[in-house]
Amino acid sequence: MAKGDKFYFENFAESTALSKKAADYLAECLENYDPSGIQTMLNTMHNIEHSADMKKHEMNEALAKAFVTPVDREDLDLLSHKLDDITDTLEEVLQKFYIFNIQKINSDAIAFARKIVKACELLCEIMNEFENFKKSKKIHALIVKINEVEEECDVLYLSSMRKLILENQDVMATISWREIYECLEACADACENVSECVGSVIMKNT
Repeated sequence: MAKGDKFYFENFAESTALSKKAADYLAECLENYDPSGIQTMLNTMHNIEHSADMKKHEMNEALAKAFVTPVDREDLDLLSHKLDDITDTLEEVLQKFYIFNIQKINSDAIAFARKIVKACELLCEIMNEFENFKKSKKIHALIVKINEVEEECDVLYLSSMRKLILENQDVMATISWREIYECLEACADACENVSECVGSVIMKNT
């Protein structure tokens, strides 16, 4: 692999590490939730999301200047944007807590956040292998594991939404938590989208 090609894979690894940092922070916020600290939570999460944006911009600049890339530039650009979607969506979860003035955390939301952390951990493992994707014997199994985590999130989404309808008499609370669960589900989908994009790149280049 050409020396300049390392940039792309390092950028993806760094972007994925930021996704995991955002997921870890979301889980920490929900596990130790203090509504009076929501503005601080938003600021901290936005700083992580901004760092991820900068990685995307670095990738855009590199692709604009590159004559030759290790795989199709369209695939590199797509993967960069899909990675950025993870931190964007994780930030959106906390924004929902602020918008709806959430005072108390449902246990299902914490379970959701922990599963998203797991998905991001698996993505970090994938990106550490991605540079050597033509030889790696681990990536396919990791992609399958992320799919399994996303399916677990689907099950949790259905059960938490049903519980919300059956147990909650407050219409505003029902609407608020429905949007939060949908946003958490979108985080899981965003992780799976990245792994599927990696799988597509590998299939097209081996």
